[in-house]
Amino acid sequence: MKTLLSRLLAGALLGASALGAMSAPALADDVKITVVGVGDIYDFEGAGVRGGFARLNAVAKAEKAANPNTLYVFDGDMISPSLLSGIDYGANTIQLTNVVPFDLAVPGNHEFDFGPSVFLDRVKQSKFPWAAINIEGPDGKPIDGVGHDTVMKDIAGVKVALVPIQLDDTVELATTKDWKFDPSVASALNAAQKARDDGADLVIAVTHTDHSQDYALQDSHKFDLIVSGHDHDLRMGWDGITAYVETSTEANYLPIVDLNVVVTPASGDKKRTVTWSPEFRIVDTATVTRDPDTQKIVEELKTKLSAELDVQIGTTTNELSSERAVVRGEESAMGNLIADAMVAQSGAEVAVTNGGGVRGNKVYPAGTVLTRKDVFTELPFGNKTVVEEISGADLLAGLENGFSQVEQGAGRFPQVSGLVITVDLTKAPGARVQTVTVNGKPLDPAATYKLATNDYMIGGGDGYTAFSKGKVLVDPSAAHLMASDVIDYITAKKTIDAKVDGRITMKK
Repeated sequence: MKTLLSRLLAGALLGASALGAMSAPALADDVKITVVGVGDIYDFEGAGVRGGFARLNAVAKAEKAANPNTLYVFDGDMISPSLLSGIDYGANTIQLTNVVPFDLAVPGNHEFDFGPSVFLDRVKQSKFPWAAINIEGPDGKPIDGVGHDTVMKDIAGVKVALVPIQLDDTVELATTKDWKFDPSVASALNAAQKARDDGADLVIAVTHTDHSQDYALQDSHKFDLIVSGHDHDLRMGWDGITAYVETSTEANYLPIVDLNVVVTPASGDKKRTVTWSPEFRIVDTATVTRDPDTQKIVEELKTKLSAELDVQIGTTTNELSSERAVVRGEESAMGNLIADAMVAQSGAEVAVTNGGGVRGNKVYPAGTVLTRKDVFTELPFGNKTVVEEISGADLLAGLENGFSQVEQGAGRFPQVSGLVITVDLTKAPGARVQTVTVNGKPLDPAATYKLATNDYMIGGGDGYTAFSKGKVLVDPSAAHLMASDVIDYITAKKTIDAKVDGRITMKK
């Protein structure tokens, strides 16, 4: 299968600096079009010797200087989550990318972590265009400021169509309110065909889509090149018809595709023809000197961040783990701490928050002095603590959803306070929760409970549609940041003794 060859080739490419391409004899009207793609970049500074916006911008500047026919595209996810974005709602990412503006930016699911209104604020601040052909407002019309069409560019006489596609599952992964997301693959294929009908020589998809959708687009052979983000992998390949790049994460390694285009003008009864072949390159940003203009901004942001966050708030007497596998797969001391803080600060009876919202992925040994920075590292999304009255039946339905994808390590796994739950993972999803007690008493499906959760989940995020059925007592507009609630809770207690204490017991 052609795409299988492509996927095997992708793995082999990671050890090589370049892939030689089949090329036609040089002609006077040959055109080289360079495509630089990046996505899923969150850390403004970059961790260690790679990544960060200063190195990214240095590469973008160098590629544009080397070849004026360079397309610089963003395939989604930078506004969130990050430590600084939890404070400035992603404004830093726009400030940094405005130094070297993209030719096209496609929003990822994390662009909506703070809601559509914040995303639109970032769009207004951008010196580059945002677009996605499959995003619409509640009225089915395009969103003001967000392009809804294929972007056509004339590059040295070559007509290039850029098709921007957003992940249709974003409605479950972020806070999108009543925006509509049309099917990613179907929308892309229709747009590609229209671009061909409109005379495009090359059709390039710039997508924030998952692997299965990427492969469907590649198998369709409607596109010449697909530049994709979302899955955080580094992949490059070509099946002889469609080239495919997945742009990895944090700008650690930057995949670059040089499209060697040969344009044969019409002559006599022969029509104009356009052929092309790809050459792949990978830039290891450990070899890149930071762009000084960008680095100046980075240093200013670091100073701002330190002043805000390097404040000690309390000490933990027990080890706290926020490792990804832990918070998404079992009761955790960190999850208990966060959920207890939500109850204490909101006055709710119980709390449920999704493990996928806990992002630090680290272990704090017993005796660690915690800072504000630690809390914002763990809770970078800017989620708010909302409170609702919910029936016992809907609370139970929400918990069933939370345990429905434990085997996949899904972010919906619940971290709880005020609840003791037994779960049988040998049962089918939807029938796994065996017993629930609420503050020592059996859950009553007919009773009403005061639940603290986050604004993402109360909107149905991570599949928690049952939580959208309650009567909201404290809505997002009046709610506190979860991170602020946790900071205030730790500050008041000074000494934290959170531990795993039997709130969730699972039979596997």
